[in-house]
Amino acid sequence: MGRCPDEGDFALLTTRLTHAFGLEHPVVLAPMDFVAGSRLAAAVTAAGGLGLIGGGYGDEQWLKGELAAAAGTRVGCGFITWSLARRPGLLDVALEHRPAAVMLSFGDPAPFADRIRAAGIPLFCQVHTLDQARQALDAGADVVVAQGGEAGGHGVGSRSTFTLVPDIADLIADRSPDVLLLGAGGVTDGRGLAAALALGADGALVGTRFWATKEAAVSERAQARAVAAGGDDTLRTSVYDLVRRYDWPSEYDARLLRNRFVDRWHGRESALDAQLAEVAAEFAAAESEQDFDVANVVVGEGVGQVREVLPAGEVVRRMTQDAAARLGRRAPRTAASGD
Repeated sequence: MGRCPDEGDFALLTTRLTHAFGLEHPVVLAPMDFVAGSRLAAAVTAAGGLGLIGGGYGDEQWLKGELAAAAGTRVGCGFITWSLARRPGLLDVALEHRPAAVMLSFGDPAPFADRIRAAGIPLFCQVHTLDQARQALDAGADVVVAQGGEAGGHGVGSRSTFTLVPDIADLIADRSPDVLLLGAGGVTDGRGLAAALALGADGALVGTRFWATKEAAVSERAQARAVAAGGDDTLRTSVYDLVRRYDWPSEYDARLLRNRFVDRWHGRESALDAQLAEVAAEFAAAESEQDFDVANVVVGEGVGQVREVLPAGEVVRRMTQDAAARLGRRAPRTAASGD
């Protein structure tokens, strides 16, 4: 008799994204600053998704080292756009390595778009509002990443992924139907990936779930704290930007885990600024000691669905198989002759 289908019996989740980039799965690694190095990006790519190295604030030596370590692997790179504007030569560093894509977030992509596209590299633009999406389309984005306020790290927290993705899907359909769309924010398992696809996205950009993987450049102590937490334990705040002296534009804050430091200073930013030298020294010491009552743990609301630290490839496998099942794309293999 025929074999009952098991967890390996799923059709691939083919989308416009998988066709355009030659992927097995419509899953893209968020280019998390320092966390998404060559090891994590390569693991996501090897599992059939697309890994993006986090160019972040622009540590040139780190970026060169990670891009060199990923040589021969099809990975891309992401930048904080307003920071890249201060060190535009970093884009040349990335383009020399012929990345699979360059992603720009948190700023106007137009000053860099022509250089990226002239190099024949696909341009991803992360956006948080419809106006930002229009700006990305005007700049010639190949892929728009719609990030809702559920996401970990920086963003504009006024829109949810659940409503932002279909709004931007409709905008793209009207204005630039060949542009691809990724949903981001709160996608940590197959339910989230299936939801992003159902809402009109061509795939998902995933951060928090890959942050809690064995290949991520994250302290095991930080990961253990996050695994024990839930979505209600996160909030959006600017206190860590103040204490690190990161000059973020005023409209952006960051979602992360609450801790004693956040409870002390969130809502008291003026007092923090008045004691900045002393508090910054406390923060630096906590980072070196891995004291996460003070140091920050940057994860999104989806952390409540993260219950263990897994290899990145296992995350991709579980996420895509579950999404396929939920979308009704279960496809039993042909039974072997004689079964």
